[in-house]
Amino acid sequence: MTDQVVELRQYTLRPGTRDALIELFDREFLETQDATGMRVIGQFRDEADPDRFVWLRSFPDMAKRERALSAFYGGPVWAQHRDAARATMVDTDNALLLRPVGEGFPLSDRPVPGSTAPPESRFLVTIHYGEEPFRDSYADELGYRPIACFRSEYAANTFPALPVREGEHVFVTVERFAGVLRGGEGKEELVLRPTSRSGLR
Repeated sequence: MTDQVVELRQYTLRPGTRDALIELFDREFLETQDATGMRVIGQFRDEADPDRFVWLRSFPDMAKRERALSAFYGGPVWAQHRDAARATMVDTDNALLLRPVGEGFPLSDRPVPGSTAPPESRFLVTIHYGEEPFRDSYADELGYRPIACFRSEYAANTFPALPVREGEHVFVTVERFAGVLRGGEGKEELVLRPTSRSGLR
């Protein structure tokens, strides 16, 4: 992966609406976001919370992020489907701007439109919180080897219409889930199941 900016977005949804959002998202919001210059890496059900939808997307840099988001959210596809999407959502502000440490995700092609069979894989996303910025070398201190690592991107939000969490120091790891949570203070763990058309699977 060559993109240098990643968003980790956690949405709180109205009870019972997650499947409707996923069906809409997988059908309408994947290739149409890609076409503006960003990439939807993966989208997931949170195994611990039936009303949480988690997804990741990436951008070449912050300037291109602004152009891509402006194009998508100002474009016809979002205009057509935004009311249906927003009807499922309670909170969409839980979003982190991140920068890859190392090579980032090993990306693959997502399943074709119309695919309905979700993969059996699970992913563990761990958000480590610190009192100061994390060094890239923190990845070597973890005691395990994730498939991707990220740390906070401190650049100003170039698209303020979509708020992100600012002023936090995080280091995020992504692993294929082996069925064991490590727990401990100063971290948040998400067990995620990919949707049928998630590229990360």
